[in-house]
Amino acid sequence: MENFETIRLDKGLYSSRKGFTAELESIDPSENYKGTELEGLDAFERQLKRFDIQIHGAASDCVEKFFATTDSAALFPEYIARAVRKGLEEADLLPYIVATKTDINGLDYRTITSIPTEDEKELKETEEGAAIPETVVHTQENLVTLKKRGRMLVASYEALRFQRLDLFTVTLRQIGAYIARTQLKDAVDVLQNGDGNSNPAPTSSLAGDSVTYADLVDFWNEFDPYGLNTMVAAPDMAAAILKLSEMRDAAAGLTFHGSGKSVTPLGATLLKSSAVPAGKLIGLDRTCALEMVQAGGVTTEYDKLIDRQLERAAITQISGFAKIYTDASRVLS
Repeated sequence: MENFETIRLDKGLYSSRKGFTAELESIDPSENYKGTELEGLDAFERQLKRFDIQIHGAASDCVEKFFATTDSAALFPEYIARAVRKGLEEADLLPYIVATKTDINGLDYRTITSIPTEDEKELKETEEGAAIPETVVHTQENLVTLKKRGRMLVASYEALRFQRLDLFTVTLRQIGAYIARTQLKDAVDVLQNGDGNSNPAPTSSLAGDSVTYADLVDFWNEFDPYGLNTMVAAPDMAAAILKLSEMRDAAAGLTFHGSGKSVTPLGATLLKSSAVPAGKLIGLDRTCALEMVQAGGVTTEYDKLIDRQLERAAITQISGFAKIYTDASRVLS
């Protein structure tokens, strides 16, 4: 009999720093199933198969299927966390603006920065025996502010037990989408106002009352030596850019009509978000502007969920953002 069918599941798997699935993988490695019908499934998905729990499609099981045994009940919090993560990923614009993501085990984190002068940005020729120009990297004065974002799942087990998992997953994905939008708002605030280390983004002003192609060109030109490759715009600003005559370019129009994703005449990706204040646009070099700091992934109150105490079970994620290079993001308003 294969190992996944005899594993004892309990709450202790959630108390590991590695997380439920990682802990389960250490007990039941996926590499042991290469060449079998279970290849391609991770340790959690093999447990769903073990207990014959179908979570997708019209033939999905009801919520109560998780609670048929004590072992299968231990899978319920991970199912919720995965559904929330899926919704977070689907609504997440952070991959388009975050240069790097740092996972930490505590709640205190001090990032590093380098603020080169105009002279230090140039790699000048160095004469033999002369000192090589330095780039100074130091820790920031203030800690990165981490915020807990989440939602309270409020429902009784009796209200949910006969609900199909496929339908319940839709609600959980929406919780993930709420978290994603709030995290984006946090990121936009740091890009614009800084992370508490006296590093707000430089601001440029429009020449007139509305954005013009000339404004965008001037804005693009201010990024040297960084590259303007991403713009996050308020809805009104994004609409104004899309209405520019230069956006009637065939290639730009084809991209917008085919995928709904906009490419500006300057070659930067245009993202629309209400997290940006009206009348503003944030431009950045996504390769070096912003760091995301995360203290674990999506977490659930697994004790309550396993014990069917769904009346008030929190689903949260702790994260924060830090500026890397201050001038790698700028504001146009």
